[in-house]
Amino acid sequence: MDVRIVEFPTTRVASVEHPGTPALEHETVRRLIAWRIENRLPPNQHATYGVHYTDPRTTPPDEHRVDLCVALGSTGPEVAPNAHGVLAKTLPRTRCAMARHRGSRDHVTTAAYLAEVWLPTSGERVGDFPIFFHYVNVGPTFTCRSAESAAGQRHALERSPTMPKPPNAAVGWPKAVRA
Repeated sequence: MDVRIVEFPTTRVASVEHPGTPALEHETVRRLIAWRIENRLPPNQHATYGVHYTDPRTTPPDEHRVDLCVALGSTGPEVAPNAHGVLAKTLPRTRCAMARHRGSRDHVTTAAYLAEVWLPTSGERVGDFPIFFHYVNVGPTFTCRSAESAAGQRHALERSPTMPKPPNAAVGWPKAVRA
């Protein structure tokens, strides 16, 4: 798997918080899509991210938490109070390990690979910001078939000369990795 270290810039986003079972994330996504359409922020011009605070493989469904986000860029609107529950947030500037996931979003093996295989031998360590995904295939032309190249993954990293084990390696889902 190709893993690259990249500098992710500070990014203003419109975000909707999803607390609870991953099985209902589609309902939260619908709220973000409605807001996105109302504000004329097409997916081909405004990136889509998911900030995952928990590992759905090991977290009880009622404790799962993810923020679903749309990048606003410098020209995007301010996020005013709205019926969709969309809030203004910022993804911080961070150094990230990035790997491309190809396949179903139901089985994102790249996150486990980065945390359990790549990270322990990389000289990096988990940072402060949670793992986040840049969803590449979204919007009206997205189909299950096009999910073959669905998401780029980013872990914020901290450089570590001693390559310690990530503090949450027991659950296999890294917090952000930065350097």
